[in-house]
This record gives sequence, structure tokens and C-alpha cells, in this order.
Amino acid sequence: MFTLPTIAHALSDTTRLRLLIACLDKERCVCQLVELIDLSNASISKHLSTLKAAGLLESRREGRWVHYRANPNPDSIIADAYALVRSHAMEDDQIQADQIKLTEIDCIDPTELAKKQRTASCCTTNDCC
Repeated sequence: MFTLPTIAHALSDTTRLRLLIACLDKERCVCQLVELIDLSNASISKHLSTLKAAGLLESRREGRWVHYRANPNPDSIIADAYALVRSHAMEDDQIQADQIKLTEIDCIDPTELAKKQRTASCCTTNDCC
């Protein structure tokens, strides 16, 4: 059973709300979420862990890939949280922009996204590599 304070904490952060909304209607790979939010993989993973601990997301591993989605069989308190998010957060300008960006991200193969993210994280000069 998930508790209201745990769920409230998970929903109290803008980044976590954006991640949750991205996963409400479609399973997303972590690399897609990193591309959406533009934070480090470690930061995104920490936020996803909080959402998962609250029962708002579940994950599955496929090889080296981890995918997140909304709980397909939520308890009533989780279903209420989903309804609250759906009814209010979708009016937010950032969430609307995220929905447009997700459409673009969905057209990119996750393998290509991960490769792009790895190469972008390293500088292009020899100063640091």
C-alpha cells in the first residue's frame, strides 16, 4: 500500500511531474526521458526512483535498457493521483511543450538517442579526454 505523504512528495517536484506525465500514456526508455528533460542520466534516474517508490511508475529491464510506464493496475490512491495530474498539469505551458517534444523524440530510435547522449557528454577537444 502506498501512502499519501510518499505520493505527495513524488508529485511535489516539477521534474518528477514532467517525467510522470511523459510516462502516463506510453512506456518510455530512460534515454527518451533524458532527452526530454535535459538532465544527467543520474538525475533522471533518481527522480524516476522516487516516482517508482511512490507506486506512480513501474519499470522493466530489457537488456541494458530500462523502460518506465504508469502502473496499469493502480490502487485507488494511485488512480486518484493520475486523475489529479491529468486534470490539472496538462494546462501547464511546459507540459504542453513536453508533449510536442515527445512526439519528436518518439521518432528517434532509442539506440541513436543513447549514442547521441554519450557523444554529447564528452567535449570535442582534447582538453578533457
